[in-house]
Amino acid sequence: MNFLDKVLDELREPLKLLPIVKLPEDLQTARQTPIPPDGQSETVRITNRYISGGDGQEMLIKIYEPIHKDNKPLPAVLWSHGGGYVLGHPNSDDRLCESFVEKGKCIVVSADYRLAPEHPYPAAVEDCYSALKWMTDNYKIFNIDLKRVAITGGSAGGGITASLALLARDRGGPNICFQMPLYPMIDNRNITSSSQEITDNHAVWFKSNNIAAWKMYLGEIENEDIPQYAAPTRADNLEGLPPTYTCVGQLDPFRDETIDYVARLARAGVEVEFKLYPGCFHAFEHIAPDAEISKQAKEEYIKALAKAFQT
Repeated sequence: MNFLDKVLDELREPLKLLPIVKLPEDLQTARQTPIPPDGQSETVRITNRYISGGDGQEMLIKIYEPIHKDNKPLPAVLWSHGGGYVLGHPNSDDRLCESFVEKGKCIVVSADYRLAPEHPYPAAVEDCYSALKWMTDNYKIFNIDLKRVAITGGSAGGGITASLALLARDRGGPNICFQMPLYPMIDNRNITSSSQEITDNHAVWFKSNNIAAWKMYLGEIENEDIPQYAAPTRADNLEGLPPTYTCVGQLDPFRDETIDYVARLARAGVEVEFKLYPGCFHAFEHIAPDAEISKQAKEEYIKALAKAFQT
């Protein structure tokens, strides 16, 4: 059975229409595709602002907050976009961030972090850590409840999320109450069954792209010197990390590394909830947003975030 035959019927046609991007040869072409803002909510205000990134240079962040707020402190979320550490922009996730604000009754910050290969590790992680620090340092301006600060992201953004959880723990803050690394890109080794079996170019993310993206992200770092903050699956100790929610499609190359991460979190005593979606490929809920399974997946992880702020 070929890859497309394994995909759920309601996801198959949108997947066929998706342009195939092969790395590294299609990188610059893919980057030239404009990503305009697509926020539509009448209850969420979106503000662009520039702060100091991990290298001290100006970095764009997008801030999403309720238009109508009372005096009660609000939870806050740092969202990190996906794109294999080499692609992406916060504009692509406007609607999702709006949903976080509406359902989670929170403030969301999303950073336009630096991309590889021009800016290899640790640029992306340090930029997002700077955004997290900026958000919490300015809690009085936005009336943020520092006891309810969460981090989340998808794909490479999920990898950044897992990295930030380790960094915040090891650097002594900011305090994170919840992490939600969705189908995270956390293992550069490409030794799992799923990383080997997902080779079809229609799979959105597949073996050759994964190898190429990791190579661009890690740059000149030798394999034995790769730190846990670059590839969080390398972390020996997951104790003390925040409660976690994650999910992945069964046809995602990140399936097995996500499952392994979940199991290791549980063994380390971390509260973790996990969803596996049969017949679903990488980032399926974004590729086919009108499919019932996509609506279900989004509803479940948005609900998990909102629930974390209620406890």
